[in-house]
Amino acid sequence: MAHLLIGAPSKSSGKTTLTLGLCAALARRGVAVQPFKKGPDYIDPMWLGRAAGRPCYSLDFNTMNREEILGTFRSYSENAAISLVEGNMGLYDSLDVAGAHSNAALAALLGAPVLLVVNVKGATRSIVPLIRGFLEFEPKVHFAGILLNNVAGDRHEKRLREVIGHYLDIPIVGAVHRDPTLAIDERHLGLLPSNEASTADPILVRIADRIEQQIDLELLLALAEQGTLPAGPPLPRPEIPKTDVRIGIAKDSAFGFYYPRDLERLREAGAELVPFSPTRDTALPEVDGLFIGGGFPETHLAELSANQSMRCAVRSAIEADMPVYAECGGLMYLCRSIHWDGETAEMAGVMPADAVMHERPVGRGYVRLQTTGRERWPGAPATLHAHEFHYSSLENLAPDLTYAYEVTRGAGIDGHHDGFIYRNLLANYVHLQDVEEHHWTRRFVDFVRRVKTSSKTTENTEVQNS
Repeated sequence: MAHLLIGAPSKSSGKTTLTLGLCAALARRGVAVQPFKKGPDYIDPMWLGRAAGRPCYSLDFNTMNREEILGTFRSYSENAAISLVEGNMGLYDSLDVAGAHSNAALAALLGAPVLLVVNVKGATRSIVPLIRGFLEFEPKVHFAGILLNNVAGDRHEKRLREVIGHYLDIPIVGAVHRDPTLAIDERHLGLLPSNEASTADPILVRIADRIEQQIDLELLLALAEQGTLPAGPPLPRPEIPKTDVRIGIAKDSAFGFYYPRDLERLREAGAELVPFSPTRDTALPEVDGLFIGGGFPETHLAELSANQSMRCAVRSAIEADMPVYAECGGLMYLCRSIHWDGETAEMAGVMPADAVMHERPVGRGYVRLQTTGRERWPGAPATLHAHEFHYSSLENLAPDLTYAYEVTRGAGIDGHHDGFIYRNLLANYVHLQDVEEHHWTRRFVDFVRRVKTSSKTTENTEVQNS
C-alpha cells in the first residue's frame, strides 16, 4: 500500500501547507489520495479533506489502541491510490520520554516511509547535521526523502542540493520557494477553518500550483510504494441501517468541529443527521435531538445574538427535555453570554454562566476524566480520554451544578469538573472521539431513541385518557 507520513523537525515548519498542496495536486491529477492527521485536531483535517476531496481521519494514540489505529488506517486507505498522514509538532516529540506516542512511533507502526519537511530559511550547509541527526536518531524509522521548504530562491536551492547531496544519501523530493501568497490566516488552533474561509478553494489552487512546479510528484508516488503496512483486518464498518431518529447538527461558519468518523458512527447507530445553522436559521428542524459541536462562536457574536428566535428555540427544546449534546463552542453558545474583544453578546441562556475569552488558552491538550455516574447516557467507562482546546473560561458560574465527569487531568469547566447536566442536556468543554474505548455516538443515539419512544408512549396514554 502506497503511503507516507509527512513530518518535520518542529512545528511551524510548513508541513500542513505542503500536505494540503500535495493532496490538492494529486487529487486534480485524478489520483485518489486519502488524508490522515495524527492526534486530536479539527481544523487541519477540514482543510486536508477539502484538498483531497474525501474526509480526513484522525489517528490518535491517546484515545485509540495500536490495533484500532492500524484498522482505521487500513479501512479508509482501501480505495485510495496513496495515503498521506500529516504529523503534528516535531517528528520525535512525545509526552512519553521514550517517544512511544510520537509521529515517528506512528510511522513505525504503520510501516510508513517518512517525508521530512525541513524549513531551510537562513541556512545552507548547517542544515546537513540537522537532517543527519533526524535520519540516524531512530533506526526503526524509514525516511523516504527530504522536502525543502522556505527556500529563498534558485541560487539557495542549488546550494542546498549540492551540500545535501555531498553528505547524505537521501532523495530531495522538492524545494518549495518562499511565497507569502500561500499563507493561510491563523486562528486559535492553527489554521483558519476551511468552512469559514471564503477563499479556501483559490488558496488550495495556488498551493497546488506551487507543489506541481516545485515538487517531483512522480518521485513522491514511487517513494510511497516503499510502505510496509502490516497485514491485518480493516476496521469493521457496518452498513448504515434504516434511520429511526433525527438529530439536528449545528453546521455553519460558527460551528463545524466534528470528527468525520463520529458522524459516520452516528449514522451507523441509526440517526439521520439534519444540519441547521444557529447563525442563519430562525427555527430548529423537526428532530429528536441536537448535537452542537465546537467552533468559533466568539467571532460570530452579532449573528448569534441577533438570531433570537433560534436561541429561544434551542432553549425551549432543552426545557422540553430534548436530548442535546454540546461541545466547547456549543457549550459557550448555551451560556448566558459570551464576552470577547470588548463586546458582550447574549446567548441561549441555558448554562448558568458567562463565557469570557482570553488571550491565551485556558484548557489545552489531552484530558482524562472519571465518570460520576450521573450522566444521562448509561454505559460510559469509568475513565475517559479526550482532549480540549479553549481560550474561554466560564465566569459567574452557578454553584452546586450536576456534572458527568471529574477532571483528573485538564481544565474542564471549573478545573475539577466537566460535562454539565441539565434535564437531558450534556455540555462539556472536552471533545469526545468515538473509539473502541468509548462508543459515545451509540450511547447518545440510544438515549435519543429511548426519549423519543417514551415521549410517544406518554402522548398515546394521554390521548387514550382524554
